[in-house]
Amino acid sequence: MFKVTAAMITWLVFTLFPTISIAELASLLGGSAFQNASRSLLQPNEGALAPDENGGAGSLFAGKGGLGLFAPHPKRVPREIEQASYQQPQLQLQTYSAPTTSAARILHLISLAEAGSKGYDAVQHGATRRPSRVPTQMTIADIYQWIDNTPGQPHAIGRYQFIPATLKRLVRELGLNTQETFSPNVQDRLAQVLLAEAGFHDVSRGKMGRRTFMNNLAKIWAGLPNSSGKSHYHDYAGNRATMTWARFDAEMRQIFPSNT
Repeated sequence: MFKVTAAMITWLVFTLFPTISIAELASLLGGSAFQNASRSLLQPNEGALAPDENGGAGSLFAGKGGLGLFAPHPKRVPREIEQASYQQPQLQLQTYSAPTTSAARILHLISLAEAGSKGYDAVQHGATRRPSRVPTQMTIADIYQWIDNTPGQPHAIGRYQFIPATLKRLVRELGLNTQETFSPNVQDRLAQVLLAEAGFHDVSRGKMGRRTFMNNLAKIWAGLPNSSGKSHYHDYAGNRATMTWARFDAEMRQIFPSNT
């Protein structure tokens, strides 16, 4: 026998009288009948809206194994993990790298004019009160102390014969610790700054003439001649060029053959 339920009556009433209010329907059916009918019509399938395991709202089709539009919500990635997964690009810090072949050849040429056979351990011949140790066994602070303790004499030191004012400026510019040893590597790094100031990068790119660059080098190192054939500091504190312009030009022409 066909049994008419409260749910069926509710559905029929809403179909025939779509404008009827819930309150009116409740009065027709009675409170308990209406509650049972409404639960039957409106209660979702068990577990359909269950929260997911990460605490988010579940998909209507969660647990059904559906794909595409009916797939479960993807697991949420906690915000702190998202932020941690982002890595800020590392900034490229500017450093003075090891000399290029061209730079190394120029530095060697400068050392021949300035330091001779003593190389990195050279001390200006006019310094009568010499350091107690060779320069490569001294710290930068030791050299500063030697300069302070021996006033009234020349203090050019090392392979590139740095004078006190220039040495201190370059150490500051490179941010060197004065407790660092005045090693060959440190001396080369200091000299590279002077090469750059003379126009090394420009002459390497053909933006500066070789002759101009050579004259700039002669303004920094008194042992090199300028285009007059003499030291830029000729007769100043006894300075003289220690090589001829012809040799200087021949060496530089081999380094920069396409530059005049």
